[in-house]
Amino acid sequence: MTMKEPEFETFQASLLRWFNASARDLPWRRNPSPYAVWISEIMLQQTQVKTVLPYFLRWMKRFPDVEVLSRATSEEILKHWEGMGYYSRAESIRRTALELAANHCGALPRSYAELLKLPGIGPYTAGAIMSFAFNEPCPVLDVNVERVLVRVFNIEGRVKEASVHKLLVEKALRLIPEGNSGRFNQAMMELGATVCSAQKPQCPECPVRRHCESLRLGVVDRRPEPGKPKRTTPLQVAIGVLAHDGGILIQKRPPTGLMAGLWEFPGGKVEPGETPEDALEREFLEELELGVHAAGKIATIRHSYTSFKVTLHAFDCRLRDGGRRDPVLHSAVEARWVEPGALDEYAFPSANRKLINLLKKGDRQTKP
Repeated sequence: MTMKEPEFETFQASLLRWFNASARDLPWRRNPSPYAVWISEIMLQQTQVKTVLPYFLRWMKRFPDVEVLSRATSEEILKHWEGMGYYSRAESIRRTALELAANHCGALPRSYAELLKLPGIGPYTAGAIMSFAFNEPCPVLDVNVERVLVRVFNIEGRVKEASVHKLLVEKALRLIPEGNSGRFNQAMMELGATVCSAQKPQCPECPVRRHCESLRLGVVDRRPEPGKPKRTTPLQVAIGVLAHDGGILIQKRPPTGLMAGLWEFPGGKVEPGETPEDALEREFLEELELGVHAAGKIATIRHSYTSFKVTLHAFDCRLRDGGRRDPVLHSAVEARWVEPGALDEYAFPSANRKLINLLKKGDRQTKP
């Protein structure tokens, strides 16, 4: 039997009582300013809380408000984002900061519709800001809240289906207690993250278990219905650490596309029939017009992205005798020769950063 209207208040009271006693101490909850909520919610997209925590604290120390953030360079913002992935989020934050500083007196608007006009802010983030920072009755449906709602009301179908999503929004909005949207929505998220988990939910510890229709029917493990499995593409990539006259060559990716604006070691995909060494030499010629040869394997690094599983073959490189020394750019937007100790000043993709850490430790598969 689905929860009846009079039970909603009992559900709300039970959940909030549990949250007041069990909530994790998260820095963005201590002072839920619009700015802190915005930054934390963008960081938490596709990223676990334990990963975000040190990034958020470092970010807020360096960029405590919109005014400071709006004066920062893209390079500095990317450097503070390095390692979290989905780098377009950082660029959206920068663009929004500029928009807020120019047209909103440096403050996030207290309007759901106006928030949606800002770069990188969609319905979820706008709802979170309105609820957590302004205590407006907006539903906030992340994967954890979706899972709680699906189980409590025993909703069939995949959560990404339009009809299911519409129903979830209606249920979420109906459950929000008057005048306490922020605290209640945080409690729903906390319940899904810590108790009503995707795997091995802790139903005996759930503060609202008496209201859960899926638990009553014994189908908790079948809710939500699984979505389509994500496909990942394996990629073989060869990159080169080219040293010359005390510097190492790095290049900057274009401002749009995958990992936009980040620095990297030159290289590219290994084509069918190629060895990693062949691919490395071809890429240097095609992209930089530099003739190089692979002088020794540094490491094989494996790293998973959302859609790719990359095997990165990293080599020491040497310029070929008689060839040019200055790169001609065909893909990258900038190239620099930097001292090895200065590599930490640049923002790199995670797999490249792993390579830099190996270089710093002198940990190589073979010596050049």
